[in-house]
Amino acid sequence: MALPLNLTVKMGSYLVKQKLLRREKFPLIVEVEPLFACNLACNGCGKIQHPAGVLKKRMPVAQVIGAVEECGAPMVSLAGGEPLMHPEIHVMARELLSRGKFVVLCTNAVLLPKHLHKFSPHRNFAWMVHIDGLRERHDESVSKEGVFDQAVEAIRQAKAAGFAVYTNSTFFNNDSPQDVVEVLDYLNNDLKVDRMEISPGYAYEKAPDQDRFLGVEQTRQLFKEAFSEGRRRKWRLNHSELYLDFLEGRTDFECTPWAIPSYSLFGWQKPCYLMADGYAATYKELLETTDWDKYGRGKDPRCDNCMAHCGYEPTAVLATMGSLKQSLRAVTAG
Repeated sequence: MALPLNLTVKMGSYLVKQKLLRREKFPLIVEVEPLFACNLACNGCGKIQHPAGVLKKRMPVAQVIGAVEECGAPMVSLAGGEPLMHPEIHVMARELLSRGKFVVLCTNAVLLPKHLHKFSPHRNFAWMVHIDGLRERHDESVSKEGVFDQAVEAIRQAKAAGFAVYTNSTFFNNDSPQDVVEVLDYLNNDLKVDRMEISPGYAYEKAPDQDRFLGVEQTRQLFKEAFSEGRRRKWRLNHSELYLDFLEGRTDFECTPWAIPSYSLFGWQKPCYLMADGYAATYKELLETTDWDKYGRGKDPRCDNCMAHCGYEPTAVLATMGSLKQSLRAVTAG
């Protein structure tokens, strides 16, 4: 399934510009975390383990806009923590949209019905709701019963109000190919969400449960079986075809961590969203002071089992851009 046309055009134009300017490193998406506080305690995340003083902080709107404009990425992911706990998150979204950015607001959706009225549908805006399985699996993942039902109801309300709704599902070593199929079928066919993102769970160092993360071969086998029987073509997946090839082991890539930088209350995180080896004050400093060559599979043991889209989707996108065959495939989703 090809990406949304307006996003494909926006990204394509941006990539052509970077090529003409002969830039070697540039952001495709910037992930902004304007707070670390959250209303859930998910097993695969460790954001709420920050000290109480840090969890009380909220990034000012002007700081968010400044960081996004500095790096120049055409697409912004507003994340956290739970972004809807920020009192001015709707102002951030509105200001970014007015600057021509494609904005995705990531949420567990528990607070979405309460705040939905503060937002307006826009062709360059989408909600990204985390759904890590069907009812029992999802509620176990977020360590709280009833959250799956809340998220489903919030999705229905947002769709009814005219918003685009995407989902993000992370899969772990206790998920089977059938689990993947069932949740994606449900999201695609029953809830009819607009796009779905998927990712193998990465061993995020602050996560309270370190025993559930997938290795490379586990990941390839999981998605190879889940994508079989033509299912991959039927799902509205929000990924490049080459990244999906990568997940099921049909091709391999090196990580491109600088292309989806992470900006938080601490600054620009080195080298990526999943690893914190220090922070930079500016995106320029991040690019120039990070030793990018020392990261990646076979270089840093922390990278050995990572196949997350924040590192490999950009590589796949750049590979698509550099191939006429793959570019045509991206348009036709073949």
